[in-house]
Amino acid sequence: MYIPDSQSSQAKVLPTMYDLPSEDPEEPGLPDEYHRLQAQVLCDSCIPPNYPADRVFSASDLNLYYDSNHLNWYKRPDWYLVVGVSRFYQDRDLRQSYVIWDEVVSPLIAIEFLSPSTEDEDLGLTESAPNKPPTKWQVY
Repeated sequence: MYIPDSQSSQAKVLPTMYDLPSEDPEEPGLPDEYHRLQAQVLCDSCIPPNYPADRVFSASDLNLYYDSNHLNWYKRPDWYLVVGVSRFYQDRDLRQSYVIWDEVVSPLIAIEFLSPSTEDEDLGLTESAPNKPPTKWQVY
């Protein structure tokens, strides 16, 4: 704990990072430092040997559009890997999202890092509501 004025006997004890939430309660599941580090380790280490490096795309927290019948439905995996496609859209533009029906190649791997506020969905313990998008577990 941090005590701002150690000279004072009436020092106010302020919370540390261990006492405060690491996620915005209005937007649960936003990445924290560990999510970024884990995604970077995956990007650096997941190198499929049977694909040229320029035909492997990995992404972290990039929208993944999966249903051509529901154009606004997407998931945002913490990390995913697609083999057989360029890391650039049409071999020239940086990707702003990944659209499965446009690429015609689904991700080989999709990973969610557990977050306290989204743990049940991350583990596949939730069900989708009627006429609502499927859960992450169902999509992945």
